[in-house]
Amino acid sequence: MNPNPIQPPSLLEKITPLLDAAIERTGRALCVIDGCCGGGKTTLAQELSVHYEGAPVIHMDDFFLPFDMRTPERLSMPGGNVHHERFAGQVITGLKSGKSFLYQRFDCATGQMEDRTCPAHPLRIVEGSYSLHPALQEAWQAMGAVTVFLSVEEEEQLRRIARRAPEKLQAFIDRWIPLEKKYFQAYDIKARAQLALTSLPREDLP
Repeated sequence: MNPNPIQPPSLLEKITPLLDAAIERTGRALCVIDGCCGGGKTTLAQELSVHYEGAPVIHMDDFFLPFDMRTPERLSMPGGNVHHERFAGQVITGLKSGKSFLYQRFDCATGQMEDRTCPAHPLRIVEGSYSLHPALQEAWQAMGAVTVFLSVEEEEQLRRIARRAPEKLQAFIDRWIPLEKKYFQAYDIKARAQLALTSLPREDLP
């Protein structure tokens, strides 16, 4: 038996060559990570942020719909529970500028908006379900974003959610996972991504 088996490339190792090439070519890069809840999107974004010395991360969770927009018509749309219009107006415009910019985070607990700043940096990262929504695709293509879809096996997905927030597991099973699947299938999100990767079981992932 080989005492030092060759390890498969990490998710980070599969993405960084594309980001390095973009930075070398244009001086900056953008990475957009969509995929299954519990798939490790936030963890991967954090690892990229550390690898690129503080690259800022923007979370799609900060762009869920305000309460007054949650109509039956809107929520019936695949991906309709994310406020992609505000994301486009605040974040896409800021990212295109290449400069530091201000955007607002929606706090679901209070219903209030909170100001956030995304600093200028050679790499900026957008992570979260619905980040590859068709309404944003043209902008990602125009900016040459490296787009990633992150999958995870169902058993591992539920293990991570239960470990992270056991009190919310049933809500994920009944509501949030079905909503994601509806969005993924309606727009064939996995096929839209430049990289389709699978998050393998790891004890250190929530």
